[in-house]
Amino acid sequence: MKERLFGKTLTELQEVVLELGLPKFTAKQITDWLYKKQVSSIDEMTNLSLKARELLNERFEYGLTAYTKVQASVDGTKKYLFPTIQNKFIETAMIPERDRKTVCVSSQVGCKMGCLFCFTAKQGFQGQLSAGEIVNQIRSIDEVNEVSNIVYMGMGEPFDNLEEVLKSLEILTSEWGYAMSPRRITVSTIGIIPGMLTFLERSEAHLAVSLHTPFHEERQKLMPVQVAYPVDAVVEEIKSWDFGRQRRVSFEYILFEGLNDSMEHVRELARLLSGLKCRINLIRFHPVPGTPLKSPGETTIQRFKDALNNKGILTTVRASRGQDIYAACGLLSTKELVK
Repeated sequence: MKERLFGKTLTELQEVVLELGLPKFTAKQITDWLYKKQVSSIDEMTNLSLKARELLNERFEYGLTAYTKVQASVDGTKKYLFPTIQNKFIETAMIPERDRKTVCVSSQVGCKMGCLFCFTAKQGFQGQLSAGEIVNQIRSIDEVNEVSNIVYMGMGEPFDNLEEVLKSLEILTSEWGYAMSPRRITVSTIGIIPGMLTFLERSEAHLAVSLHTPFHEERQKLMPVQVAYPVDAVVEEIKSWDFGRQRRVSFEYILFEGLNDSMEHVRELARLLSGLKCRINLIRFHPVPGTPLKSPGETTIQRFKDALNNKGILTTVRASRGQDIYAACGLLSTKELVK
């Protein structure tokens, strides 16, 4: 199987052209074709010499992967199914809003983190995605020319696939790549501290942390990662980081009826996040087979939101999108699918 060009950084392509005995500037020409011009074969790279294209074709394939299925929700959300190099599948959601189109990308096939409320966790971990497979989820959807925002909130824990995620961010934000503003990209984590700190150093994208409860024992039952990386330690690291004026940190908080929706939780969240400029995104729980968890009613959700805002924490309720096609938060899964 040939190596893929799509997903390589400028530095990696400079090494490729050096090995092939081609001029160094050829690497920049290749990135233009890969990331700025929508071609799908090496032969279409017409400003490369015939010899260069022949040498590249001998060792590489272009590397795009078409989706094999797409579902459309009644609310306009679309869910794309992509095959992976490892003969597995991943899901990608495209969420249209009035003034933007957001793509929710996956970073792994399945996930090993075992969060109680997540359907992806039920399938376990089945493999890492390459940077090319991550970026392909944007390049190969029908709305490729309309994408305004990207969130790494699909299948997998991004910081458990750190180097490939960082490489995909480099391709998306570099001048030689897609030249997207990192302020239009948000990477979500359950709080893997070493990966989070490396991400903060090496990327300018926004950070979102899955919080879900401020209490240790409750969070441990919901999220096994709490044992290794307690949320207090995660927040302390974030508080010590200079985010600058434009970069944002947010916390995702799925509400569960009778578990994490009390005024006691509001008070503890205010204590935990005291002094940190951030926002909380409240998320309605979407039922996952095999879990006893339920979503509270709308009155409870609004009361919780208002109480946090009254504590000075900017809090919004995220709209549920694509629930009818299992594209909403926590519902992505491809466990039963093989190529």
